[in-house]
Amino acid sequence: MTDSPLNPEACTTMPEVRAGVDALDREIVALLAKRFGYMRAAARIKPSRDAVRDEARKASVIAAAVAEAEAQGIPGDVVGDIWERLVEGSIAYEFGEWDKIRA
Repeated sequence: MTDSPLNPEACTTMPEVRAGVDALDREIVALLAKRFGYMRAAARIKPSRDAVRDEARKASVIAAAVAEAEAQGIPGDVVGDIWERLVEGSIAYEFGEWDKIRA
């Protein structure tokens, strides 16, 4: 097996599948770290703590993720659930960062 994981369609063994999943999980965590960087930026930029939670934006972000999931042929309801948790976690993180910056 090579250092680079196979595409899912090329996998013929469970070790190949697992290597691909593990590599992808590392990439997802790296992307999440970048996303949380944007939450730190938002905390720095927003003028008031009341501006941290924006329900209209939350709904828009989740709806966009669901639509993209469905366009990619994966379950929109599952992605919606994941994004609900991601956005709520991001909001909580941003509150913490907002408070830390202004402490």
